[in-house]
Amino acid sequence: MIAREDIETRESEMLAPYAALARESRGRRYEEPEHPFRSAYQRDKDRIIHTTAFRRLEYKTQVFVNHEGDYYRTRLTHTMEVAQIAHVIARTLGLNEDLTEAIALAHDLGHTPFGHAGEDALQALMESHGGFEHNQHGLRVVEELEQRYPDFHGLNLTWEVRAGIIKHGMGRLGAIPEEYEPGRMPHLEAQAVEMADSIAYDSHDIDDGLAADLIREEMLSELALWRRAIEVSGADDVQDPELRRAVAVRAIINLVVTDLLEQTSRNLETMGIRSVEDVTGAKAFVLRFSPEMGAWNRELEAFLFENVYRHYRVVRMSEKAKRFLVELFALYLDNAAQLPPQYQQALETTDKHRVICDYVAGMTDRYAQDEYLRLFTPYERV
Repeated sequence: MIAREDIETRESEMLAPYAALARESRGRRYEEPEHPFRSAYQRDKDRIIHTTAFRRLEYKTQVFVNHEGDYYRTRLTHTMEVAQIAHVIARTLGLNEDLTEAIALAHDLGHTPFGHAGEDALQALMESHGGFEHNQHGLRVVEELEQRYPDFHGLNLTWEVRAGIIKHGMGRLGAIPEEYEPGRMPHLEAQAVEMADSIAYDSHDIDDGLAADLIREEMLSELALWRRAIEVSGADDVQDPELRRAVAVRAIINLVVTDLLEQTSRNLETMGIRSVEDVTGAKAFVLRFSPEMGAWNRELEAFLFENVYRHYRVVRMSEKAKRFLVELFALYLDNAAQLPPQYQQALETTDKHRVICDYVAGMTDRYAQDEYLRLFTPYERV
């Protein structure tokens, strides 16, 4: 049998010197005995998969609300795509694959129902009560809200996974707690998840946008990255539209991941990265696209913002979703006795706005819609 000590020895022998080793983890907030057959990061990955918050991602919006079609990505399928891409990046660069996957699986646990529309609604509602930001809420989920162990709140994940959650999208964050060293860069494993997240949502939003007829292939021909993907993949020779789309999107992922790996290899050398300390003490991300690919990627994201995220069908659904959540929030705020018992109990120690925010943020799209019907429609059972 392969014991935990064997796994840790393999890591130290096989991984790059700038990889985060499990045996060098800063540990957990609450002391626990080590597992005989799993490393600390393997245990974290397993704990995340078995959470309520992770299962709820299946019915949380990525761009399209779940009931609009079974084909479109949800937060769960997006998370799986991020984990797959991040795994490839980690393996190629000699990083810790278990830590990378743990951060990838947890990176969207703090998202609200109805995607960014839900987050915008909760940000406005919580503006005078501590605010709301999905990475900060994701950290709250794993540190406080998940109830899996009798001796402590949360999942008691390692410091490295928690730091990877709160530092995801550092440029968009509010305050990072001092415990997680806001002045230092994330580990390379967390940087791999950050870049994989961008690659996954850019590529699958093209795919879903085409499938939903929000955009057309001739519109994409304006983009340098799309033209290059068509050229290298030979997608123009594929007659079936769905198959042609799959070929082109796969080519985009291959192009951007390859560029990221090649540019990062150069960055590791030019930035003198030889250790984890070198990574976290750097002035910028080590994992970056080349200047040309960075420009192509920005062009693509501007296109998606204008033609997919601001499409009238998406905007209408987003505004409708905000009304759902604003009205539900106001109803609970007016009479908190309508909250489930565990949330009413939380009111004894936590601000009412935060308790309601925790409840609403944890809802799936479907549950929020059903709750709205139960509470606002006279003939619905409550």
